[in-house]
Amino acid sequence: MNQQPNILFFFPDQHRHDWIGAEPTNAVRTPYLDELAQNGVRFTNAVTPSPVCAPARACLASGMEYDYCAVPDNSHNYPLENWTFYQALQNVGYSVMGCGKFDLHKATSSWGIDGKGSIKDWGFTDGIDNAGKWDAVRSGAEKPKDPYMYYLYQEGLVDVHLSDMARRRSNKMATFPTDLPESAYCDNWIAQNGLNLLNQCSDSSPWFLQINFTGPHSPWDLTSRMKSTYAGFDFPPPHPTNRLVTDEINEVRQNYSAMIENIDRWLGIYINWLSERNQLDNTLIVFSSDHGEMLGDHDRWGKSLPYQSSIGVPLIIAGPNVKPGFVTDIPVSLIDLTATFLDQANSKIPSQLHGRTLRSVLSGNDQVHRQYVLSGLDSWRLVYDGHHKLVQGFEGQSWLFDLKNDPAETQNLILDQPKVVEKLQALVTHEFG
Repeated sequence: MNQQPNILFFFPDQHRHDWIGAEPTNAVRTPYLDELAQNGVRFTNAVTPSPVCAPARACLASGMEYDYCAVPDNSHNYPLENWTFYQALQNVGYSVMGCGKFDLHKATSSWGIDGKGSIKDWGFTDGIDNAGKWDAVRSGAEKPKDPYMYYLYQEGLVDVHLSDMARRRSNKMATFPTDLPESAYCDNWIAQNGLNLLNQCSDSSPWFLQINFTGPHSPWDLTSRMKSTYAGFDFPPPHPTNRLVTDEINEVRQNYSAMIENIDRWLGIYINWLSERNQLDNTLIVFSSDHGEMLGDHDRWGKSLPYQSSIGVPLIIAGPNVKPGFVTDIPVSLIDLTATFLDQANSKIPSQLHGRTLRSVLSGNDQVHRQYVLSGLDSWRLVYDGHHKLVQGFEGQSWLFDLKNDPAETQNLILDQPKVVEKLQALVTHEFG
């Protein structure tokens, strides 16, 4: 049996697939993520099984496709009696830790001011579960209900944060910096919690740590330091769009990029931490996200849509037995991480899991993984084979996009490619009935 590696999982919220420095069409700066890609494998066609927070995270925890994850939308909690891969890792000897926004009980405000609420039920040995950006202020405006708001109350900063968020609620496109100090900015607080967990962790067993950042999810809040990093920089405008591209839209893209660059900065800090403790060579580092962000593409914002800007996520993996510098466009799903984590930990992969391990692709022994990936939400479902994408039930009709020749998804080919539609339709029928 191979030695079990440590596993460090960076999991931002709403980080779209193409907003990384390794993508030639984007100017966001992510030097540590780019270096991670040079040392590992970058998947350019990774998608989420559902482009909304709670369903996506339930799919990851369970390793199941959207229709089987038991969380159809943000108004449902992940059933505490259901299996998770976190439990499986703990069963094979891992210290399973996590911090940040888990969103596995999105429907109820049950974090606890220490953040310990449900983490042991999910399979964590230790961790701090905090609310998302809006959930925190909605639940804790008068009395803290989660550990981040409790921290702000203790530091005398809660009024600063509540005032800041109230201004953003009245203007969804607001890009002004927060008055919170760097240490109290939520993503920095989360990342420091993760380091604290590692420093308290015993060296006698392998560890798994999942860091659930609240950024780069809207609102577009950042610190004054972060705000200055892209000041005056012009990003490519949304595409396609029928609207006037304003300075306001560009400033949102500046803030979004600054939030990502800040998360990348923390990736560098963690890599240094691992290197200083001689743990880098035995740590699998994984970077992904629960879903993307439209950022004005198709004149839309947020997620929950079948476009690549919404369903596409970054996925970079580096570490022991991972081929360096390998870039692949094979379609993969976020739920493939579930099986991959178990496989790397020498844990049995349950036969009912829909996720498939990426081990052979990571080692460079195989460039074939799966023929297609699925995603869905509410009334729409899609199947994507890495070339064509068939979407059914979106805005009351069916759509076929050729992502190779039309990456912006501007032309609906549903009437022009009947054989492709028939092929993909058979896959949707097989999966969803």
